[in-house]
Amino acid sequence: MERIRGIILLIQFSITVAITVVLMYTFKNHTHKVIKVWMKFQMWALGIKLEQEGKLDESCDLVIMNHQSLLDIIVMEYIHPRDLAWVAKKEISDLFFFGHIIKAPRMISIDRENKAGLVSLLKEAKNRLDLGRPIAMFPEGTRSDGKSMLEFKPGAKMIANKFNLKVQPAIIINTLNIVDSKKLKAKPGIVKVIYLDPVQADKKSEWYEETEAKMKEVLDLEIKKWNER
Repeated sequence: MERIRGIILLIQFSITVAITVVLMYTFKNHTHKVIKVWMKFQMWALGIKLEQEGKLDESCDLVIMNHQSLLDIIVMEYIHPRDLAWVAKKEISDLFFFGHIIKAPRMISIDRENKAGLVSLLKEAKNRLDLGRPIAMFPEGTRSDGKSMLEFKPGAKMIANKFNLKVQPAIIINTLNIVDSKKLKAKPGIVKVIYLDPVQADKKSEWYEETEAKMKEVLDLEIKKWNER
């Protein structure tokens, strides 16, 4: 059943991505509204129920989360009221047609294999921040197995320190069990989002390393609790 739902999700997602891209180019000044409608539909279609703990600080200009599933993006886009600028791998934006899901809303695409990629990341981040858009990143740099958190990459730290940002850390639980795009499996379920206290970036402090340790601690504890349900 999960495989059938996964195949249906793939077909549905392909169709709705195409429609969303066309709408974003058609209504260029309203791309955020288009994305919001798309994400609300995805939450309904996937049968997602949300549990939230803590409070989202909407004034933060950098949001960092653990990453395990495509559903992480859908959930945070659904929750966050501001026009997030996601940092994505260049490989995604280079995809034929579907790469426009990154290009049309002017998300940030980086080439991790190119040393100039970090310079480009800072430039693009400043542009989006100047437009009033918070940056959204997965500091792990790639998806984990959902059981633990990978070591953080330096990109989020560089952006936060460079522009003296207030950072909202968040932990997302159970998304991989609901949508596993690699195995092409999907099922309805509950996603829990935990907002940690915002942190002010400061080059003179160890805020990034401390935040990484705190996020790992919370994730490990929550996974244990989740498995006991």
